[in-house]
Amino acid sequence: SALGRSSMRRFESLGEIDEGLYSRQLYVLGHKAMRRLAKTAVLVSGMKGLGVEIAKNIILAGVKSVTVHDPGNTQWSDLSSQFFLSESDVGRNRAVVSQQHLAELNSYVPVTAYTKELSESFLAAFQVVVLSNSPLEEQLRISDICHGRSIRFVLADTKGLAGQLFCDFGENFVVDEPSEGMPGVVTCRDGQGHGHGFADGDFVTFSDVEGMSQLNGCKPRAIRVLGEPSLIGDTGSFAPYQRGGVITQVKVPQLHSYEPLRASLAKPKIKAMDDRGHSLHLAFRALHTFTAEMGRLPRPRVQADAERLLELARGLTTHQELLDERLVRTFAHVSAGELSPMAALLGGLAAQEVLKAASGKFLPLAQWLYFDALECLPEEGTTLLTEESCAPRGSRYDGQIAVFGADFQERLGRQKYFVVGAGAIGCELLKNFAMIGLAAGKGGSITVTDMDTIERSNLSRQLLFRLRDVGKLKSETAAAAVRRMNPTTRVTAQPHHVGPDTETLYRDDFFMALDGVTNALDSMKSRAYVDSLCIRYLKPLLDSGTEGTKGHVQVVVPHLTQPFGSPLDLTESAVPLCTLRHFPSTIEHTLQWARDEFDGLFKVPAENVNKFLEDPTFLEVQRMTQDLEWVRSSLQEKPCSWQDCVRWARQRWETLYRHTILNLLHAFPPGHETSPGVPFWAGPKRCPQPLEFDCDNSTHMEYIMAAARLFAQTHRLQVPRDRAAARETLRAMAVPPFQLEVGVRIPVTEEEMEEQLAALRQELAECRQALLEGGYGSTHLMEPIHFEKDDDSNGHVDFIMAASNLRAANYGIAPADWHTSKRVAGRIVPAIATTTAAVAGLACLELYKLVWGHQNLSSYCNSFLQLAEPLLSGLAPMPQYSTRGTTWSCWHRIEVPGIGVTLLSSSRPEPGLWAHTLGLAPAGCPMAYSSFPFPRLTQLVGGPPGAAWPPPRILVLDLVCEDQQDDDVLPPVHVWLPCG
Repeated sequence: SALGRSSMRRFESLGEIDEGLYSRQLYVLGHKAMRRLAKTAVLVSGMKGLGVEIAKNIILAGVKSVTVHDPGNTQWSDLSSQFFLSESDVGRNRAVVSQQHLAELNSYVPVTAYTKELSESFLAAFQVVVLSNSPLEEQLRISDICHGRSIRFVLADTKGLAGQLFCDFGENFVVDEPSEGMPGVVTCRDGQGHGHGFADGDFVTFSDVEGMSQLNGCKPRAIRVLGEPSLIGDTGSFAPYQRGGVITQVKVPQLHSYEPLRASLAKPKIKAMDDRGHSLHLAFRALHTFTAEMGRLPRPRVQADAERLLELARGLTTHQELLDERLVRTFAHVSAGELSPMAALLGGLAAQEVLKAASGKFLPLAQWLYFDALECLPEEGTTLLTEESCAPRGSRYDGQIAVFGADFQERLGRQKYFVVGAGAIGCELLKNFAMIGLAAGKGGSITVTDMDTIERSNLSRQLLFRLRDVGKLKSETAAAAVRRMNPTTRVTAQPHHVGPDTETLYRDDFFMALDGVTNALDSMKSRAYVDSLCIRYLKPLLDSGTEGTKGHVQVVVPHLTQPFGSPLDLTESAVPLCTLRHFPSTIEHTLQWARDEFDGLFKVPAENVNKFLEDPTFLEVQRMTQDLEWVRSSLQEKPCSWQDCVRWARQRWETLYRHTILNLLHAFPPGHETSPGVPFWAGPKRCPQPLEFDCDNSTHMEYIMAAARLFAQTHRLQVPRDRAAARETLRAMAVPPFQLEVGVRIPVTEEEMEEQLAALRQELAECRQALLEGGYGSTHLMEPIHFEKDDDSNGHVDFIMAASNLRAANYGIAPADWHTSKRVAGRIVPAIATTTAAVAGLACLELYKLVWGHQNLSSYCNSFLQLAEPLLSGLAPMPQYSTRGTTWSCWHRIEVPGIGVTLLSSSRPEPGLWAHTLGLAPAGCPMAYSSFPFPRLTQLVGGPPGAAWPPPRILVLDLVCEDQQDDDVLPPVHVWLPCG
């Protein structure tokens, strides 16, 4: 921690970006935008739930400074959404209390509290001003000042289950980097069948186009998308197109003009999420009038207050506008509420607009956005909410009781939930759970599990962790933080991942006792596995994910919705091996090749050498010829000095970037044709050129220095890494001339690659004998180097960047900078706190519906957001699917007469899903086969013959069923049987 604080002071004094802290956010915003953030002072007025969410997000993002303002004192209703206030703070100023906690989030961002009136001279010190929880007169006054002084202005508010957002960035706001995406048609092919990803209005440039050469190096041109593979632009005056070409998107600055709040109220520009926006705009305007008139908000479920608000809204309606009167009445009933999920969602959206105002990165909102989640209320014909049930109790949950009633609050307290993952999304979910009182009552429980420990790079987006927590378990630290936010929350931390090997930890009794599960995981494979458990045990699942400014929430409800994804959805596309080895066409290909080269040089050979030296049976069980060859070469190449390491790196350079390319060009010369008139080097195949080594080329020397350093490390050789000595060694070195590999056959397809591997395996016996006769047993153990992306001083990314860019030079591909190399090689998912907060808010809105027990599919919502646009859309989940010709789905169960148990289907009909627990009902098992109602069991498949009865705790069967209507045999269905 002391080292971390020293590092922070150093970066602060130099005015540099702390890439160790902001590494994931840098891949969202970039260095230019981050530097602008660090020069922006922000004022956030209103320290209720929404205001503290906005302040938290922009402090984590790294603005210059934040001043929090609020003249009011803490009330009981604030505690339902303001996570930095406690019961002991009731009666104390909200800004003063919040400042103490907010200041701990980021040592680079000074946070001060202000409680007086916002004067024009005070506002002049800020570049961005944010208002929340302000009366209309104050909003108009501040807006006028900001517009006149070119101060970016953001207005945000939530009332119960509805929220609004407004932006005014002045009359001449420049967006440097809009969000990411001729009569002549450009057809895009990437060799994979994927789409181009461009959108109407995107600007692009062209390179490597043959024939239509006027496109190469042209100024950025606007495009229009005709379809998934085609774009259109003006190419009528160009020469005929022949082949090839690369399209690159270019960010072109855009000038935007915004109206002040006073002018925009009457003629609002509303981001069209749905057709309810205009009615909500009038409802919020009417609410200001109601509050000024009555001195309070409408009382929950008081009909007279709702009718008065509706009357005021009608008075604001023009003859062209349609007012959704039912929406306005419902809005009035809930407007006194304060909900943590709504604050989290609007806080994420508003904070992202602040970052846009500060950085010019991404397209700002123009100018209003409205959102409501009134479907979170009880479904019609179920619970009746009354004035009495929603009246305040002097409780920390009064802000939520005002919306959902006291009985619902007790129901929340009894919930048992399993939170899988305590990273960025997990922290935000747990914070929201503490605020809403989930598992805060008798019988309730939250179990959070995560095997990871806290790293410094987590601190810019994972709310519950501080610098002093680095190295601690995420789950335990998060649970402790949640208990501080709400001491009544019953949360238990565990340090495990959830997978097949932990099924003994999370057994039947654990899952059967749960009310639901939340996924907060990065891995699609892990998320799908948790989904399979929810299907097995009939438990609802909330799945959330983010990537940069994009996010999604999917709700899975037993007997109502489809499960999470499908096998095809979860398959990650892989680049063919022959493309990586011989035919790269993008920098991503060369980076993946360099990443594989890293493991192949510095990790796998050392691991195999150690196994060979320590395990006498290694050669007997080893079946990969290449691994044995690596063992032999690693032991033969053992260096004794820094010069030996430099010579090894230089020879490796010659092999990779010259000899290999010359062999490839011998097999497929530049003019080679696949068939008459069809050139081999066309489309995604780029014809390479060999490189000539040059000591004065910085990339060439970076490769030598990085490779030699890692080679020395893997052989446990402590040598000074002397660049001058390396140059002398290189100049004195005689590199063996190129010799053509006669008879070499370079595989072009995956099938040919498999054939080559089969031929290599035939050499296994010779390699084994050579190693046995070599007498290598006395050689010292080597040090396998595992790629570590978050230690910038270890040289790992340096090697991969140099190795990749040299290969890119072979193939005429534009090189990547250090940060791009780190992101691709480290498989880093860009992340930012704003998206995480918004996604967690959306997930908790779906949680409300699950706790109510909503049964209508249309009540639920799978949400998708893109804060860069901003875009927020929601669709009803897909209904559960059925096996062909039946009503049988993954949620159905078959009652088995005679033994009092139930057979449960798996999530999907493909074979082998539960193979890890496959068993067989032996002969004599008391099953009444003929009693299955539908589909009818006709055959048992698999399993050990003659297994003894009773079976294991979980008995899994493959059932082959037939449709009784047409005798068609259906795909095999896997079922499992809890045997008690």
